[in-house]
Amino acid sequence: MLVTLRHAVAATVLLSTGCLVSKKDLDQCVADATQAKAAAAAKQSDDDARIADLQKELNITQAAVQARDGRLDEMSTAVHNMQAQLDEATAINQELRAALERMGKDADKLLAERGTLSKALDDAKARLEELRRAQAAAEARTALFRDFGQRFKALIDAGQLRVEARRGQLVMNVSGDLLFESGHAEVRSVGKGALMEIAHALTTASGPADAGRRFLVTAHVDDEPLKGKHNKTTWELTAARAAAVADALVSLGVPAASLTAAGAGSFDPLVPNDSVDNRTKNRRVEIALLPSTDETQPVAPVK
Repeated sequence: MLVTLRHAVAATVLLSTGCLVSKKDLDQCVADATQAKAAAAAKQSDDDARIADLQKELNITQAAVQARDGRLDEMSTAVHNMQAQLDEATAINQELRAALERMGKDADKLLAERGTLSKALDDAKARLEELRRAQAAAEARTALFRDFGQRFKALIDAGQLRVEARRGQLVMNVSGDLLFESGHAEVRSVGKGALMEIAHALTTASGPADAGRRFLVTAHVDDEPLKGKHNKTTWELTAARAAAVADALVSLGVPAASLTAAGAGSFDPLVPNDSVDNRTKNRRVEIALLPSTDETQPVAPVK
């Protein structure tokens, strides 16, 4: 555009000054002016295109900025909402934690109570089972008591033997005068017949539940002074008599492992030694049925 103006001005000056310009120069000026105008038009077109491109890029950039701002607004809103949800979730979590803690304490309490009740129930069941065994053993002892009463009816009627309960045990009380001479520890012949009946009862009366039953043979005397010279004390005399009865029972078929012999001297009388009849009662041999394992209660350990 500037070149065109310059040529136009130059041409005007030449004409106005009246200077003669050759046609060749004039044509050259016109050509130059035309060329300059075309170049100016092309440059203008390029500038317009460049401006249009820049405007387009500017519009795209502005749209991108607007989109970014929109996304930032959305993200800001989302962050705010997420923070609110996080605060709500934190509050709910704290409430749940508190509720779980309460439930945990309640559960621990319930479990402890359940354990206590379960132990009490187990103890009650165990005690009931013990009572059942004790009842069965008591019934067995009662049946054995009746059986012995029938077996020894003749000796009982003759006053030579009694079947009775003493200190919770079934006891066969045999007259000491039937078994022994005064002051002696050898079993008399007449007494061996009674021991034979007793041995037969001990070996046949017990059922399977009484297998392994043990018996305590205890000899007793009255408080009269000893007349014989074989024993110095009533302890020695009664111990020898108990051993003699146990030996006799073993010889008649009673297992030795089921017998225990003991001498009580004159220190466990049935009745006071204040008459002839009472002293006769106190001179005796007791054969007691010892309680079985099921009949005894376990002793609690010392803590």
